[in-house]
Amino acid sequence: MRVAVLLEDRCAPNMPAFAYLQKYAGMCGSECIQVVDNKCKILETACPVCLNRAKHCPGDAVILINLPQELDKDMTHCFGENGFRVFRLPTPREEAVIGILGQNGMGKSTAVQILSGALKPNLGDWGGEKDWDEIIESYPKGELRDYLEQVAVSGVKVAVKPQYVDKLPKIFDGVVSELLNRVDERNEVEKWAEEMGIVHLMDRKLGALSGGELQRVAICATLLKEADVYFFDEATSYLDIHERMRVTKIIQALAQMGRRVLVVEHDLAILDVLCDQVHIVYGERAGYGIFTPSRATRVAINAYLDGHLVEQNMRIRDKPIKFHTGRIRSEEIGDPILQWGDLEKTLGEFTLKTDDGVVHSAEVVGVVGPNATGKTTMVKMLAGEIEADGGWTTMDAKVSYKPQHVKANFDGTVREWLDTELGRAWHSGEFQTKVVRPLNVHQLLELQARKLSGGELQAVWIVLCLGKDADIYLLDEPSAHLDANARMEAAKAIRRTMVSKEKAAMVIDHDIYFIDIVSDSLLVFEGEGGVEGKAVGPLHLRNGMNRFLKNVGITFRRDQDSQRPRINKPDSRKDREQKSSGEYFYSS
Repeated sequence: MRVAVLLEDRCAPNMPAFAYLQKYAGMCGSECIQVVDNKCKILETACPVCLNRAKHCPGDAVILINLPQELDKDMTHCFGENGFRVFRLPTPREEAVIGILGQNGMGKSTAVQILSGALKPNLGDWGGEKDWDEIIESYPKGELRDYLEQVAVSGVKVAVKPQYVDKLPKIFDGVVSELLNRVDERNEVEKWAEEMGIVHLMDRKLGALSGGELQRVAICATLLKEADVYFFDEATSYLDIHERMRVTKIIQALAQMGRRVLVVEHDLAILDVLCDQVHIVYGERAGYGIFTPSRATRVAINAYLDGHLVEQNMRIRDKPIKFHTGRIRSEEIGDPILQWGDLEKTLGEFTLKTDDGVVHSAEVVGVVGPNATGKTTMVKMLAGEIEADGGWTTMDAKVSYKPQHVKANFDGTVREWLDTELGRAWHSGEFQTKVVRPLNVHQLLELQARKLSGGELQAVWIVLCLGKDADIYLLDEPSAHLDANARMEAAKAIRRTMVSKEKAAMVIDHDIYFIDIVSDSLLVFEGEGGVEGKAVGPLHLRNGMNRFLKNVGITFRRDQDSQRPRINKPDSRKDREQKSSGEYFYSS
């Protein structure tokens, strides 16, 4: 089955794609390509010649999909003749946390709409409406069918924790307590505010909160709703590892209370400990998404990293994502680029101090530690955005900085934005191969910068940062809003850039997988959030991880098959053994 998906945001009347399709509209006797009322359409019955023409549409506005014949009967919903298609659905289960793992733009939001009853599936027939009896009959007997019967008869209430929490202040202009009391359906504001550690934020306006604080408020608001199914979309973005583990326990407790819980989580270490089972969703971004049957969490994550779904005989990635053991990168790094010593900074009641440190060429320094202990403050000092109160630094180095919260502060297309900021530098074949294409930014070039999603905007900002001529590259939480695959590609892009340019990078992030792949060494922050912070290092990666994880109180082991990091169950035999030996990270 071969179908064409037309991405409307890339085929507006003022775009090259529209002009291209308009040129070929009506050229075929069957009028396979049509333009009506400033909208393009490619018929499902289009001839091979017209489909080949559509394939070469500028700006990747047309996606040609070759679908296995067996999927013909598994289509859940289609948004029009050239619209997005969803195949199969994830299955909410009582007293279980079910994960959804896959790239953004694969239909996760559509699936939630269907499972909540907000969107009635059309089974691929976009021209008419299906009745519930026909919909239910299309699914085999089992948990999902039983669930949809409940949706059809009495409805199902779903509480959703949104993906982009940074948009909340634009939706609600008030203080935290007002928001929580407005959504409270369980009369448990005090309980959940205490559980989420946000009691001290109750009188603050949402617009004054950090990303991590907004995330905790959003989770709290979701927990206060009385629902049959709870859906958490990226519940750990902007949270440090302490907070991620706390949220994990809270979500698991919710499931143990008899609730159905679905989660989208791109931090694979957290997904591993959080979920009972995981659905992989694969396909073509904005084109189609296919949900696999759920499988054990470990098996699903390993299959995703390998890029090969054995049961479906489907390869979803050209090459597997690999984790390396026993690596020593000290031989790869070069001369010092940036040095500092005894830096001090006081901001209100908070004080930051550092030891002596040095960053070398071809070195990537991961920056880890609890929120509000000065990580961003130090990076801003090194970037020259704020001035230190004391200490010294060699600031001859030219700096390129990607901030924590990225904005689309450009009127025009992504191509125009990159040209304005980087000139012709980003057009080079090497930069395209190592950075632009792995992050899929080449597919965004004709889109308006201000209309990008959070993940798309993050990818563009990484390209903007790495594309500048600098000695040291400072990236603050580059994994935020990126899906698991994009995170791995971003980590590799940063590493490749530093090695090829013989420059240095400092990367703040809370995703252990990301930090493990990107880092040569670690700058470890310690202290009490909002009160005091101390920067130690950079230390060798293993030593830094051991110090950092000891402060957190968790241990990691290697997965026997994929070699990926896995969090040990607290107080398990493995956990106790590693703690007693001082090996908190990757004990074999």
